[in-house]
Amino acid sequence: METELLRQMIERAATRIAEHAEELTALDRAIGDGDHGINMKRGFEALRSEADRLAALDLAAALQQAGMTLVGKVGGASGPLYGSLLVGMGRAAAEGEGPAGMLAAGIAMVKRRGKAERGCKTMLDVLVPVQERLEGSAGEERRALMRGLRETADAALEATRDMVATRGRASFLGERSRGHLDPGAASSRLLVHAVCEVLEAEA
Repeated sequence: METELLRQMIERAATRIAEHAEELTALDRAIGDGDHGINMKRGFEALRSEADRLAALDLAAALQQAGMTLVGKVGGASGPLYGSLLVGMGRAAAEGEGPAGMLAAGIAMVKRRGKAERGCKTMLDVLVPVQERLEGSAGEERRALMRGLRETADAALEATRDMVATRGRASFLGERSRGHLDPGAASSRLLVHAVCEVLEAEA
């Protein structure tokens, strides 16, 4: 991956998280600890500050280093989960996997770390549908694919509204967690949009 392209992705992701930090915190306040936006903003600002260093690495190393930064800088459960996502993606990149395989490997690490699956009202409820959409995209024109991935993420986030949380702090609310968007799914949707925006501009 080009150095400049990776730098753009880091910058766009940090910007999108910062722009929506209050929204993420409000979502988390409804069914969690109320610190998701603050924590995510802190973590991605740390990535932004390391953008030049990360962009000088190969993709596999950059993803793994970025994952470790998030583990160290993002509080709560989000740091280990997003860190696991990036570390898993980096390891798959080192083994020669393409984007779909990389995302699948990252998701597998998130599942193991969080002991969750799709349908538990977590970030996986956005990441898994996006990965499935990516898996089936062979031969699709890039701009159309990026639009499709964003639309998939949007619909997947909205679907969490009617779910009952079975993992994380929200699970303590049981049925009362229904009717709220999941904050982790919301931040995942923002990150999907950020990456897609950069790649679409490059098409």
